[in-house]
Amino acid sequence: MTYDLVLRIDGTAPLSAETVAAVNDICNRAEDATTPTRVIVHLSGAPATHRPDGMTVSQVSKWERALRRLERLPVATIAVAEGDCGGTALDVLLATDYRVGTPTVRLVVPVEDGDTWPGMSLYRLAQQGASSAAIRRATLFGQPVEAEQALALRLVDVLDDDLSAALESACARTDSFQGSELVIRRELMSEAPTISFDEALGIHLAACDRAMRRHAAAGSAA
Repeated sequence: MTYDLVLRIDGTAPLSAETVAAVNDICNRAEDATTPTRVIVHLSGAPATHRPDGMTVSQVSKWERALRRLERLPVATIAVAEGDCGGTALDVLLATDYRVGTPTVRLVVPVEDGDTWPGMSLYRLAQQGASSAAIRRATLFGQPVEAEQALALRLVDVLDDDLSAALESACARTDSFQGSELVIRRELMSEAPTISFDEALGIHLAACDRAMRRHAAAGSAA
């Protein structure tokens, strides 16, 4: 049985120390888990402003480091999103493995004073959504990425009015995947567009060797 760690992110709220702490706490619990574990994040809302009073570069840096931890967890991470999804909610969505949304979901890059917020969500949108016109418009002009566009660009995996059923299906799909090898598969996937075949070959052969060794060890123990 897999134990679910649940986190809720309200994208309407400004970035705060409490939000950073909440993501780090989930990461601590997932990293320390001794039983099969999965992280489920419920996301909604977009901020009215991306520059709340008192926000500093140091605070943004702590947030980005927390997101990177979430992105590298040795457990599967599932996002459940509905309605407008921007600010911290969009940041977290783009750092998860499997993404479920309602047909009303929209990915919103905040705009203020004629510019979009230049956080790492822009990087993840461009990296994950390829060089599409929708991503270009979102990054440069803050035009929301509508649900069907997000699905076509593979920024979300499923659109469904019945979020409970979609989440149950997502959990079934990811139930047995966890551990250091899951982390390595993410790295192999993210690095593929930026490294040459020859550079990738050694990394993939090493991963294949580990997989064969694990299979042989499991066969010996049976």
